[in-house]
Amino acid sequence: MSTGEGRRQRARNMEARLVIGIGNTMRRDDGAGHAVVRAIRASAPDVPVLLAGGDGAALLEAWRGAQLVIVVDAIRSGAAPGTVHRFDAAVSPLPRTLSSTSTHVFGLPDAVELSRTLGTLPQRLIVYGIEGAEFAAGEGLSAQVQDAVPRAAAGVLAELERHDP
Repeated sequence: MSTGEGRRQRARNMEARLVIGIGNTMRRDDGAGHAVVRAIRASAPDVPVLLAGGDGAALLEAWRGAQLVIVVDAIRSGAAPGTVHRFDAAVSPLPRTLSSTSTHVFGLPDAVELSRTLGTLPQRLIVYGIEGAEFAAGEGLSAQVQDAVPRAAAGVLAELERHDP
């Protein structure tokens, strides 16, 4: 394979992967997904990333055609704040016991299930959920969630390496 062909193949492979950080940085720990994406962007600028607000319809459009999508969002499950959860949404629905922090009526769990029904779910769809503590209006992550950001970013990067096309 020539150097040019190799570059084109790597570009196609990169387009097949996407990391989406969901959240609202004006609602404290709800900004966890954005913080993880910013950490990934700083350490691995070649990884395609998207900052999203959590609207399910926008997520459906964002992951259209991608083979591997990793979504990072703040969640409430009752676990200790800062706990990093990993779900394989391509294999099974997201647990209904999770409470998304989204203010959208049609959010991530709904987008996943609609995409599954329509046959447009990415081949690999991994969701990293960071257990939040504070979701009131305001800026900045709680200490527990801030401490979880590097762990979640490392998990996402390891996931990308494991599934490198």
